[in-house]
Amino acid sequence: MIYVKFARVLIPSAWLIDIAGAALFAWGVATGVGAVADGGPPAFPAAWILCGVVLRALASCTVDRIAVGGAQAASRTRRGHLWQRLLGGRLARLVSSGESANLALDHNTAIENRDVRFSPIRINAVIGPLVVAAIVAPASWVAAAIMLGTLVPFTLGMILAGTASRRAAERQLAALGALSGLFVDRVTHLPLIRHFGAERRIGRQVRTATGEVARRTVSVLRTAFLSNAVLEFFSALSIALVAVYCGFSLLGLLPFPAPEKLTLVPAFFVLAMAPEFYLPMRRLAAAYHEKQLGEAAEKALAPFEEAPTPLKTQKAAPFDGLHVDHLALAFPGLSVGPLHFELEPADLVALSGPTGSGKTSTLAAIAGQLVPTLGHIAMRSGLPLLPEAVAWAAQRPLLVTGTLGHNLALAAPQATEAEVLAVAEKVGLGEVLARRGGLAMPVDHAGSGLSGGERRRIGLARAILSARPLILCDEPTADLDAASAAMIVALLRELSAERCILVATHDAALIRAARREIKL
Repeated sequence: MIYVKFARVLIPSAWLIDIAGAALFAWGVATGVGAVADGGPPAFPAAWILCGVVLRALASCTVDRIAVGGAQAASRTRRGHLWQRLLGGRLARLVSSGESANLALDHNTAIENRDVRFSPIRINAVIGPLVVAAIVAPASWVAAAIMLGTLVPFTLGMILAGTASRRAAERQLAALGALSGLFVDRVTHLPLIRHFGAERRIGRQVRTATGEVARRTVSVLRTAFLSNAVLEFFSALSIALVAVYCGFSLLGLLPFPAPEKLTLVPAFFVLAMAPEFYLPMRRLAAAYHEKQLGEAAEKALAPFEEAPTPLKTQKAAPFDGLHVDHLALAFPGLSVGPLHFELEPADLVALSGPTGSGKTSTLAAIAGQLVPTLGHIAMRSGLPLLPEAVAWAAQRPLLVTGTLGHNLALAAPQATEAEVLAVAEKVGLGEVLARRGGLAMPVDHAGSGLSGGERRRIGLARAILSARPLILCDEPTADLDAASAAMIVALLRELSAERCILVATHDAALIRAARREIKL
């Protein structure tokens, strides 16, 4: 939309039209009151008032339309970029699915609300009072001086209010993110929670998290209400000072020599315009809560909005092995490395260590899904390891609603049905295919009806079909019986004759089958 592109010009222009409409309205009312006071004919200038109303309505609609259009356009772009980073980009830290949704939806909405409510008003708060004072000055320069003088306590009040509410808003958004992550994780594992009878303990966790969100929300609202009360007090006091001056000046009761001669019509015009002087700042104060939430959301999203460093355009070089140089990962509660190792173009290496030692995180860093704290990952030649060279067989591979054949061929859409069937047989899915309708077997996003071992085999089959030279496997033999696990170990040994395979595992048999073990 053309008006969104010129928002920086159109929004200030619309606010100037709004102030002009207010001045016309005030002048119409003032001249009407003056005519009645003079006892003349009823010459109530309805045209001035009507014109002022129309101009203000036009300006308000223009500002709202520009602000909403621009905020929604920016929100769509930001949300698309965030989903791309959260679902497949390199992240500075591990993020749960619930926190991902909170970041891409709730935080993005907070920024959009700020852009709709606060950003356009901020422009008016800067130019509005000065323009109103300039309009009032010809009628009463003393009233204009009073208005400008009262800007100082008003501005100080807004600064104090903003400082008090910023930290409260950041704490509230952090609590919301933690609650979202907790809730989604617990709902995902609800069958396991019920199996172990942990409903009460999990219920207490959720109640504690929701109570924390409630307390921080009340803190934010309390700060917002108190700050608004302070600003309304200063606004009312400032308008009262103008009213007292105009009234005492008209009655000749000023305790000092009158600095100017003030008549009824100019005095009434000044009184009608006095609220307009403080209106932009009152609007700004009312929207200050959205500003604080939006800025807190921007701060939380900053690590995820940084564009990845683009790789230099170059011809893809053949994979000649993997070189990991002093790789280190550091997250709250997790520290990995530094690790230094090399893998041959055809190799099978086991990455072992106790649960929670960082095996999956190490694979994720090699796959380009996490940003290492230190170190360098490349091919042995020193050229960058491109994502197109890496296949990932995760513990819980991505499943999409459709058929089993479609899910197996996600990484190789060009693969024929015969090729997909052959690989499925190799990983041990032949019995599942024969029992449940072959490749046409329906599959949902949660993998309902599939065991943990069958889901892992789907991930391994997908990695094999991708024909990528480096395969990262995360616990490929977990959830399998001894015979099935031995078959997977044999398959990995066979694949390692032509591909480089790095396996994170606890399986002693798989570690023995590997050519080398890297312990964390």
